[in-house]
Amino acid sequence: MPPTSRSRRERPAKPPLTREGIVATAVAILRTEGLRKVTMRRLAQELDTGPASLYVYVRDTNELHAAVLDELLGTVGLTPAEDGWRKRLERVLTAYTRMLLEHPSLARSALIARPSGPNYLRLIEILLELLEAGGVPRAQAAWGVDLLLQHATATAAEHAGEEPLGDWQVLAQALRDAPATTHPHIAADPGALLSGTPEARLSWAFQTLINGIERTAVPTEGQEAL
Repeated sequence: MPPTSRSRRERPAKPPLTREGIVATAVAILRTEGLRKVTMRRLAQELDTGPASLYVYVRDTNELHAAVLDELLGTVGLTPAEDGWRKRLERVLTAYTRMLLEHPSLARSALIARPSGPNYLRLIEILLELLEAGGVPRAQAAWGVDLLLQHATATAAEHAGEEPLGDWQVLAQALRDAPATTHPHIAADPGALLSGTPEARLSWAFQTLINGIERTAVPTEGQEAL
């Protein structure tokens, strides 16, 4: 006799869909398969449901990626150590950058993702708190947070994944070979353009931005920024 198919009533009930569960599953797929596999179709397969049912909780793939980013921000240690506000601020920004560097595809997606979850708000809150501790005016701090996060995200996106070593070597050689007759400023010190570890350059960039944020007023209403 042919085997009797199992009744649907006998199958274990699937856990109900929730936004939290969908995002947690997306993070798991990201860790094992990369961001390119974090799609509605792949999520539906993993959750044993139809893609259409996911749109009740997540509007589209961009919102999903933003939610994944917010979830991973929860793994970033944002509690500042007890030292100067500048170093504390740099430490938080560096931790954010390193988190993105661990997920190359997410780093690039973060350039356009707009997270709005609790962990992202927590990050903004602590950056504002540290800038306030340094006496930075509120308006400058508000604009400065955006600038600092833009730089951190762009840095991670640029350096995430495999470095094209050949391209870098070609550029380095081109700088060293630049003739003084046509490129006097490059030829004067090509080594300076190539110097410094990535960590040192990141630290210098953050401190340079922080100094500028501290000293540069935002334009007043009706005044165009230069």
